[in-house]
Amino acid sequence: MPELPEVETVRRGLTELVVGSKIKAVDVLYEKMINLPKADFEQALRNKIIERIDRRGKYLLIRISGGLTIVSHLRMEGKYDVEPDGVPIGKHTHVIFYLTDGRELRYNDSRKFGRMNLVDTGQEMTVAGLKTIGPEPTDHDLTIDYMKTIFAKSKKMVKPFLLDQSKIAGLGNIYADEVLWLSKIHPEQPVNLITADEIERLRHNIITEIQKAIAGHGTTVHSYSNAYGEAGEFQNHLNVYGRKGEPCLRCGTPIVKIKLAQRGTHFCPHCQVVHGEKND
Repeated sequence: MPELPEVETVRRGLTELVVGSKIKAVDVLYEKMINLPKADFEQALRNKIIERIDRRGKYLLIRISGGLTIVSHLRMEGKYDVEPDGVPIGKHTHVIFYLTDGRELRYNDSRKFGRMNLVDTGQEMTVAGLKTIGPEPTDHDLTIDYMKTIFAKSKKMVKPFLLDQSKIAGLGNIYADEVLWLSKIHPEQPVNLITADEIERLRHNIITEIQKAIAGHGTTVHSYSNAYGEAGEFQNHLNVYGRKGEPCLRCGTPIVKIKLAQRGTHFCPHCQVVHGEKND
């Protein structure tokens, strides 16, 4: 699943490619992907201009003239690309925005899990998933006081806690493993037993790692590519994710992979040790 750095990379690419473009027509090929009847969705966007593209957590917010916003969630395999008119349509292309300059903005999704919600601008935070979304992983939004407060209230294990978008926006499986390894925190560590020093270290690593991943144009593990069709580069800088059986880059102990909250979870059993008593 594209996580925050990948979605931010897509946002930046689409901003360069299509902001300012006028939509001549829209063709929805898979109606379950949108929140309105096909005809209503297509009619609402006809002759509108793509004014700006924002992001909140893992959601793209495509601002359209006339006071409209497309809330786009890529889910597992969603991606956008821009093609000249006439390029054959792939079997995984589900929504096509025909632009007046002779190009097509296409949404492709091999799993068909992605969703687009067309709403009035200002109503985007009523969309499921955005209603309860937590702060962005930035110095300004993710304060140490906030983290200490939410950690003190939970007995959950820290890995699934970090994956909860209502706690911190944008973290997914890859970056949760990475920041826990960087912070020397075991993924099964109960959140309420994480010390103040560990919370500060974790906060720093979350903010820093996300920014590094954005600078590296995201991580390609399966099929992620940016708006230019290019793979990310940050997979070349992963410390623990996907390295089962390989030596820890700190101590040399083989990296272990377990399943936690239905997600493959990588950690070093020497550097990352549970302290206190694990909650069942």
